[in-house]
Amino acid sequence: MMLKQQVALVTGGSNGIGAATVRLLAEQGATVVVGYHQGRDRAEALINTLPGTGHLALQVPLEDFAAHTHIAQELTQRLGQLNILVNSAGYTRRIPHGDLEALSPEFFTQMLSANAGGTYSLTRALVPLLKASGQGLVVNVSSVAAFTGSGSNIAYCAAKAAIDTVTLSLARVLGPEVRLLSVSPASVDTGFVEGRSRAEIEKKALQSPLGRVVTPEDVARAVLACATHLKTATGTRIVIDGGATL
Repeated sequence: MMLKQQVALVTGGSNGIGAATVRLLAEQGATVVVGYHQGRDRAEALINTLPGTGHLALQVPLEDFAAHTHIAQELTQRLGQLNILVNSAGYTRRIPHGDLEALSPEFFTQMLSANAGGTYSLTRALVPLLKASGQGLVVNVSSVAAFTGSGSNIAYCAAKAAIDTVTLSLARVLGPEVRLLSVSPASVDTGFVEGRSRAEIEKKALQSPLGRVVTPEDVARAVLACATHLKTATGTRIVIDGGATL
């Protein structure tokens, strides 16, 4: 129960990496706010399985920047604090890197605005609450795509690189009250990228030194470590890829 009496908001918390993170934080005693976009029923069903009480489901739209201020106000009114923010929400679409016709400038801008701009906007809105906790933590779920340039599409790689840079920059200015870290997995065994099969993920994993697929639970454990053990780490990335990028 290392997170007892702490409040955590996990965006994209109703499935995949977000849901695994919600479960693990709740198991360690945190009161968890499950942020969702359209999966309200899924978020509420998840809450019903969690240990502890006081958990909430809260709509957190990445691209509605104005809503982020209201989210901060609602958290203040309903819970009175926020200790941990896990930015796990995001989306992508599979576009071959060589197909520049398919990767339109409009889609490129949309990807950056939602994945990087939305993450920054929500973090910005919640900084006062995180600072007030005295030991605030922001964990951005990034990707090895940020520094390899290899991912579902070029815009996604750019968005994750932007998130890593924002993590670095904000870590400089928000310490000591708030720490920021990026958790950077390789391909994770979820349905995040439409059209990517389990066989494809396994084939890539077998080419890595550890030879195993990265699971949502692996990512969740890295997020938990950021909160419970890596107390002097800020502004850096935690790579959990089985050695795939070596």
